[in-house]
This record gives sequence, C-alpha cells and structure tokens, in this order.
Amino acid sequence: FPKNGWEIKDGVLTVLASDGAESAAGGDIVTEEVYGDFELMLDFKITEGANSGIKYYVDTDLNQGSGSAIGLEYQILDDERHPDAKLGNHDGSRTLASLYDLIEANPKKPVNEIGSWNTAHIISKNNHVEHWLNGMKVLEFDRGTDDFKKLVSESKYKDWPKFGELEKGHILLQDHGNKVSFKNIKIKTK
Repeated sequence: FPKNGWEIKDGVLTVLASDGAESAAGGDIVTEEVYGDFELMLDFKITEGANSGIKYYVDTDLNQGSGSAIGLEYQILDDERHPDAKLGNHDGSRTLASLYDLIEANPKKPVNEIGSWNTAHIISKNNHVEHWLNGMKVLEFDRGTDDFKKLVSESKYKDWPKFGELEKGHILLQDHGNKVSFKNIKIKTK
C-alpha cells in the first residue's frame, strides 16, 4: 500500500488529489495475485474533472518508466469536464466505462452524477470480456481475435507486444492525480 497519496476511511479507499499526473503521487494499487478468468465488481465515486481507471491483465514488468503499468483499462472519467473524453484513437474510446483507447462504451450508459456512487463490473471468461456500468452491459469484446489485434494496432498500445493477451495478470486501481473513491471491491475467480 502506498505510503502517501491514498487513504482508507470508513470502508472507503480514496486516491487523493495531487497534480493530475499519472502515478506521480502515491502511485497505483496493484493486486498481489494474478487473475485469468475473473469477475470484478466495485463502487466508485469521482470528483469534478476526475480521471482514473481499473486496469486488468496488467504486467507490472512491462512499463518500468514513468506513469501507470500497462494493461486493459476500464476507464473512469468525468466525460463532461475532462479533456481525455474527446481524445483517443476512436471517438469516445476514452469515455467512462470504455475499454480505454480501444472501444467506446455505449453512449446511452447510465451514469450517476458527480459525487454519487457508480458500480463498475468487469467479467472476463474464456477471453470474452464485458464492461458493465450501473447494471447495464456497455461493451463486450474477445481478446486475441483479429478484430481485437486490429484495434490494438491502431491504438497507443501498438508498440507493446501481445498487449491485452496475457493468460493472467494483475488488477490495478489507478492514481491519476485526481480524487476518486472506491468501495465494496469484490473479485471472484471462475
């Protein structure tokens, strides 16, 4: 657990606001275990303009430089106020609940207002992955397929060998320098 940058209070895990930089304050929180088929559910609450993420199939040895470790990412973002919502390889691919820089979440996704709790749910089984937000499936994809490899080749991840195709990897909660809270974190292996 990082020495600073995060706090646990009343059952809530919070990354504290710093300067908005990626993993520059307390750093990310990464599981000790690695996961293949899994189901992850957690509640998150963002502040105005916040950016964070839940990464999975993370190889902590892949990016030893500055910034966050590399892995598939369930994006957590204030779509209305953070400029990242307008960036990305495909329109909307960096918005809330999207597969970061690869696949846009359904634009009709149910989003609770800033300062309210939302529920993220990631299901990965036999290389089929689903992202859910507040009880609605907002995207799905199959890892390792030609379509998936094409998306990766057009993304910021194109230079990472076999990106998103690990058999097992860590799960990570991202410190992106903005205040974001998490609670009710549950991981189930299949």
